[in-house]
Amino acid sequence: MNGNSLGVVLSPEGLASAERSGGEPGSPQCSAAAAKPGADSLLASRPDPEVVAKPKRRTYTAEYKLDILQEAEAVASTRGGIGALLRREGLYSSLLATWRRERAGGILEALTPQKRGPKSKRNPLEEENLKLQRQNARLAEDLRKAHIIIDVQKKVAALLGRPIPEPDPEENS
Repeated sequence: MNGNSLGVVLSPEGLASAERSGGEPGSPQCSAAAAKPGADSLLASRPDPEVVAKPKRRTYTAEYKLDILQEAEAVASTRGGIGALLRREGLYSSLLATWRRERAGGILEALTPQKRGPKSKRNPLEEENLKLQRQNARLAEDLRKAHIIIDVQKKVAALLGRPIPEPDPEENS
């Protein structure tokens, strides 16, 4: 059975003609329009059919939303005007309904794009406080170790007969 992955069966003649034209079985054939000089501009105007690996969520500014709502109201009287607007902008009618509801509620801030995801429950001041407490504890431990090392050095120096003189507390002040 001669066929492609789409389940289309080609006759031996169709398979031979596909092989002669340089294409694979089931692949679209080049038409005469593609050979014409104006075909390049036609192909350039078509969107790229390649799907993006990671789609990006679109965000709209408040000004854009208001402009689209005003334009939709202006073309609402003409037959098919809103549909043409939505196709041109690549929008869904549910977006218009949502934006109208937000505008009717008097929520201009709601028209502005918001950051997605759960809101942070952490207080930045508490985080800074915890960081400083950890740093303080670490420095206190380092100081304790340094005092132990200094005491050991004094005892070793005393055993060797070269005592280390104690610093005067009045000189540091």
